[in-house]
Amino acid sequence: MNKSYDVIIIGGGIIGTASAFHLAKKGVKVALLEQRYIGDGPTGKSSAIIRQHYSNELTARMAHYGVQVFQQFEAEVGGECGYNNTGFFVIGSKENGPELLKNLDMQKSVGIRTELFSNESVVALFPGLILDDSVTVIYEPDGGYADAYLTANSFAQAAKEFGAHIYQKSKVTDIRRSGDKVVGVDSTKGQLDAPIIICCTGAWTKGVCETLDLNIPINPCRVQVAYFKRPRNVRGHQPVVTDFINETYFRSEGITLTLAGLIDPAEANAIVDPDQFNESIDIGFVEKIGKKIITRYPDMVHSKSTGGYASMYAVTPDWHPIVDEIPFGSGYYVCSGFSGHGFKLSPAVGLMVSEMITKSSNPMFDHRFFRFNRFEENRPIGGSYDQSIVG
Repeated sequence: MNKSYDVIIIGGGIIGTASAFHLAKKGVKVALLEQRYIGDGPTGKSSAIIRQHYSNELTARMAHYGVQVFQQFEAEVGGECGYNNTGFFVIGSKENGPELLKNLDMQKSVGIRTELFSNESVVALFPGLILDDSVTVIYEPDGGYADAYLTANSFAQAAKEFGAHIYQKSKVTDIRRSGDKVVGVDSTKGQLDAPIIICCTGAWTKGVCETLDLNIPINPCRVQVAYFKRPRNVRGHQPVVTDFINETYFRSEGITLTLAGLIDPAEANAIVDPDQFNESIDIGFVEKIGKKIITRYPDMVHSKSTGGYASMYAVTPDWHPIVDEIPFGSGYYVCSGFSGHGFKLSPAVGLMVSEMITKSSNPMFDHRFFRFNRFEENRPIGGSYDQSIVG
């Protein structure tokens, strides 16, 4: 006999587990299927930066909600998320200044603690940064980073406590339909039935959707992260830095390492096979990003590379996710394509998904902003900056 549920979620990364938690909390009978282990894909390799700096009001509100959850994670969800409240800097050019200040006002209007900082105030919090009159700097005291693997597993455990069934090492082999509607899945753990299926498979979404003859514009793109061992005189926890000018971000990894990556829209061109790609870091990347960081933080000239890795973003044409039923009335939902934003937005995305599925009349976060048809309508979601990943 098949097992029956209200909702089946495919994918046990941060988005799938957050969605399972919020749905189960609302009393929805949920099954989540993960082909490997919870958080074992790109989620577990996430830089897990927590920031609220967005240029669209909805995503700013979602990030603000997320920070509040991360700050009170044990009470709000249970378990651990590894939140490190280091603070967060955005460094932009004077040309970016008007947009940064416009966004600052919008962010303050939705409750985000953020402010324009003088160069002297920045260096007081992060000694050694090189700044001059050509930059504009914004600071968020509530920013920082967390542990995405811990967070996903905490969401999954909390979902189980509300009655969700979590199936690990359970690969979906088919999505079954009756007419135009989904009715369940076949998996390596057997058949499961449900009138609603949510695809939260990230970099695998395009392939999963193709089995239903759906062409979803989400590409698996290879991205890299480097680690550097800091010299002894600059150890300790440091604020997260997003540097528009050098197209980099970097943060502490514990008290001895710095983790660094790019905020380069060109990463969308590095499309790979999600089941077979080079997960090792390129030496050229280490050299490139090392030089960029030294430009902003010269003390790192004495650091030593300790390697790194390559992972994937699931990237849409406008670097914003798709959260929608496709096609309408089918019971098949896509919640994917977060393009590097997924972790920090995940608490709000889980709530958004639960409100969408339960058809809340007054949702806190309206999923229609991320509707699939925006691409057909030629109405992509725009941001204020050339660095699309910033949002």
